[in-house]
Amino acid sequence: MPALSPSHQAALGLGKLSQFALISATGSDAITFLHSQLTNDIKLLSRDHACLAGYCTPKGRLLASMLAIKVGHEAGEEAILLEVPAELRETLQKRLKMFVMRSKVTLTDLAASHTILGILGESTAQQLSNWFPTLPSLSYAAVSNDFGHLLRLPDANGVARFQWIISNELLEQNWSSLSMLSGQFTEAAWNLSEIHAGIPHITLATQEKFVPQMINYELIGGVNFKKGCYPGQEIVARSQYLGKQKRRMVLAQINSTSVQNGTEVFAASDLTQPCGMVVNAQANDLRGSDCLIEIKTAFLAQDTVQTLDGAVCHWLPMPYQLPDDASADSSNAASPIPSV
Repeated sequence: MPALSPSHQAALGLGKLSQFALISATGSDAITFLHSQLTNDIKLLSRDHACLAGYCTPKGRLLASMLAIKVGHEAGEEAILLEVPAELRETLQKRLKMFVMRSKVTLTDLAASHTILGILGESTAQQLSNWFPTLPSLSYAAVSNDFGHLLRLPDANGVARFQWIISNELLEQNWSSLSMLSGQFTEAAWNLSEIHAGIPHITLATQEKFVPQMINYELIGGVNFKKGCYPGQEIVARSQYLGKQKRRMVLAQINSTSVQNGTEVFAASDLTQPCGMVVNAQANDLRGSDCLIEIKTAFLAQDTVQTLDGAVCHWLPMPYQLPDDASADSSNAASPIPSV
């Protein structure tokens, strides 16, 4: 089995996550509006627990993946923050605005006012006691105070992971103290941690490529099958209840640094027809790439899988169990990944 990337194993500390952006949804209809658009039950969202959610086309294909966080608003209203890949923020915000119509909802880009910080390692997080005396302990649990919002994300290979959403003003005031904490890491290190936690992100290269189940989204708490309608809901539900899922997302290491999001993979016995696609890829310290790959499950044990230029996929254990049968009886759609 290939070794894990040294950069992923050793990266502890704090870093700015500019690869993500925040959209704020405020107004008396914000929760109802987002509930009608996204794959998860936004009405059940609480201020102490965030959730994953997807935004689909009417054909059930994912246009965006996101983290939804319920927060307080200056005017006393509650607001929802949507954390999305930065490259999708503008088009996603414009598309959502198209469907606001008469709803009392305001969608705002928070790039000018807020920053997302990533924290890797329990020891690093404990150094935040001046700002957050109590750390969230479960996956997607959240703690909020005057310094912002601290979220616990699923661990990656035993490494605790947190995100801190902080105003740029407070970040500037506290940066000298924060920069003295143990180490800082790169965006690449965080991307590797997301891959090893099994958390996919839809990007420009993979928009409209996957129904949520293809990237395990219902297994990690991103889809609620008991809520009402949303774009693509009928197709997503049909995919869930028709029987065994024939495509799943798996973790792999590829001995190539040229792998990108959207790279197709092929069975070595048939290079004319792709059997899967890279959802997310990040170069590691082993002159290769760590990847999440969506693939026809029949090829996982029966054939060598490779990129078109011959780089072989080496499968790694997933951080959560993939069901043998992803029907309604075996899925756990509403449950987030348990904390390790």
